[in-house]
Amino acid sequence: MPDWIAVVLRTLGAIIILFVLTRLLGKRQVSTLSPFEYITGITIGGLAASIPSKTDGTWHLGIVSLIVWVSVAIGMEFLQLKSKKIREWIDGKTTVLIKDGKVLEENLKKERITIDELMAQLRKRSIFHISDIKIAVIEPDGNINAFVYKELQPITPKMLGLKVTKEEIPYVVIADGIILDEELAKRGLTREWLQAELKKKSIASEHVFLGQVDSEGQLYVDCYDDQHQVQQPQEKAKLLTTLEKCKADLDIFSLSTKDQQAKKLYERYSRQLQQMIEETNH
Repeated sequence: MPDWIAVVLRTLGAIIILFVLTRLLGKRQVSTLSPFEYITGITIGGLAASIPSKTDGTWHLGIVSLIVWVSVAIGMEFLQLKSKKIREWIDGKTTVLIKDGKVLEENLKKERITIDELMAQLRKRSIFHISDIKIAVIEPDGNINAFVYKELQPITPKMLGLKVTKEEIPYVVIADGIILDEELAKRGLTREWLQAELKKKSIASEHVFLGQVDSEGQLYVDCYDDQHQVQQPQEKAKLLTTLEKCKADLDIFSLSTKDQQAKKLYERYSRQLQQMIEETNH
């Protein structure tokens, strides 16, 4: 049998053996990678490192083995895209660890996870009480995700029916003391406007390491001299935050009160505040 054929067969055998052993190790060992990605990563790295060290004229066999590994990896990815069953067989399925505030001990044993490890993962997600969890699962990549009961989730503006200002990515308009005219133009701003804003802060552009303009049209700067304190203009943002907080409080009072007269009063003030927020945004 030619050497290259023997190498191909041994490589395919190694793929199967490593895959089986990795699945036996469980999801914790894999950690953020699928089992096949895990064994492919460590093996391709080992093969690539071993090729330059071959001095007996068989280095090309290492390349053959490397090509086989890469070909199988590409083939597996293609099959996973085409078939859900193959994807589940290769990557595994999610396993429910907690349901309706009850830990499923059998599933913990199946995944070989201790209660201490489970609690540590939940604490990373700011969850400290098992009874708060509607469902928690361990993903095929080893990560644990949890969903708490709706009434325990943080209140968001959407829950209160509040409209928030559209947030855009800040533009860098000064970098290493150089004014970026192209970035200013994207925001519809001019160099004269920027110089006027810098003058308000009593600082020259050449002393600015980084300058950004946010979605509110406010300029934020970071100077080369870290001891130099620059007053950032946040009056509008603070005003909007205060108005939205007051409106949220009124909405909560309106929902919680049983007094119809008080309810109407809270709703009226809430609408007035909403109008003020919209006018401030424009």
